[in-house]
Amino acid sequence: MKILKSIAAILVALTLMLSLCAPVFAAETGADVAEVESENTVRDYKAIAAACIIGLAAAAGAIAMALTIMKTIDGIARQPEASSNMRSAMMLGLVFIETAIIYALIVAILVVFVL
Repeated sequence: MKILKSIAAILVALTLMLSLCAPVFAAETGADVAEVESENTVRDYKAIAAACIIGLAAAAGAIAMALTIMKTIDGIARQPEASSNMRSAMMLGLVFIETAIIYALIVAILVVFVL
């Protein structure tokens, strides 16, 4: 549980850093406000947002899947007679985790092509 909290704190810190970087880089170029908010810059921000969405969802999903599999293997090692029930519950949990990652992919695609 302690490792999960530290990983969550790292992901939150990375998200904040990425969200704060774009205006800093735009201000360093010395461009005026109209130029900074041009269509190319908006497209760049959309690409950064989509990459952050997919990256964070994939990282969180991989961590969640690893923890799920780890706990299931630990449970099977303790009680081998309940392995079929544990496997089915693990598969159901992995499906839900992967569904959340696919939803993040759909949101990223919508950010890039619709907004």
